[in-house]
Amino acid sequence: MNPGIPYALLAALLFGASTPFAKLMIGQIEPVLLAALLYLGSGIGLSAWLMVRRLLRRAGGAGASLTATDLPWLAGAVFAGGIVGPVLLMTGLRYVSGASASLLLNMEGVFTALLAWFVFREHFDRRIFIGMILIICAGALLTGGSAFGQSLDVSWGALCVVAACLCWAIDNNLTRKVSASDAVQIATVKGLAAGAVNLSFALWWLGLPFPAPVEFAAAGVIGFSGYGLSLVLFVLALRHLGTARTGAYFSTAPFAGALIAMLMLGERPEPTFWIAAALMVIGIWLHLTETHNHMHTHTRLSHTHAHSHDAHHQHLHDFSWDGKEPHTHPHEHEPLVHSHSHFPDIHHRHPH
Repeated sequence: MNPGIPYALLAALLFGASTPFAKLMIGQIEPVLLAALLYLGSGIGLSAWLMVRRLLRRAGGAGASLTATDLPWLAGAVFAGGIVGPVLLMTGLRYVSGASASLLLNMEGVFTALLAWFVFREHFDRRIFIGMILIICAGALLTGGSAFGQSLDVSWGALCVVAACLCWAIDNNLTRKVSASDAVQIATVKGLAAGAVNLSFALWWLGLPFPAPVEFAAAGVIGFSGYGLSLVLFVLALRHLGTARTGAYFSTAPFAGALIAMLMLGERPEPTFWIAAALMVIGIWLHLTETHNHMHTHTRLSHTHAHSHDAHHQHLHDFSWDGKEPHTHPHEHEPLVHSHSHFPDIHHRHPH
């Protein structure tokens, strides 16, 4: 199994579970402040991880450090997905049920794929396209209808959630550009930067009171798990699967969130919800069962990332190597023509 698949599924589980827990805190903390605390908790927790890893000297397989050329891509990802997206989601959670919001988060995968296919030119086929159409139809049911028999405010709240998904889709495609670098470092920078900006805005511009220590700690724990660890796994999945496929696997997140919302918040959806859920299940199944195998050409490529010496990494070393894998160093790929099942990962971004 491609290692990106479990990375993406676990990332989805952690993120999906965070939505109903975040909804519980909406009445206690204003949306902008809550978004800031979620990302700040992510950044602080991951910073501690980096410090422990450095002390243990186990950074060798982590990935290449970020470089100056990565910063514009990362800055765009932080703005779209770390600053604007969370605020829109927290605002939307004021007006929609936790289960509906969780299912609407599937739109992130749709937007991610559309941008990957038509803007960044990532390959797709008919099966993947049909799956995305089904997910879009499911999202339209929840956005335009009243899945839980509530007022018209549901639609505006749902549109905020959908807008947040678009922001995260932009984030995902920009993050793919730096996905060969250290995933923990990427997630740490995004968490600290997004958390600091939103916290400053909430405290000094909006004049919101700082939350109680218990609320701060609770939001931090939710953020570290649902945003920090989830993002680290998501970046690793991007490295192995490409943007659209990672988004498809990540589309399982809302179902974890919806199930938890029903059990924890006691929400009881109407039939529209189940119709939308069925469409999403079929769409995701089409993605999960996709295969792609053909003769393809690898052109000469030089880059740096954590790797093991597999079929794509048969190179010599110009330094003393202790034989441990994975390891990280600049290396060059010679031209190669072969056929095997693959995804559009960092080594398979060829034209079709």
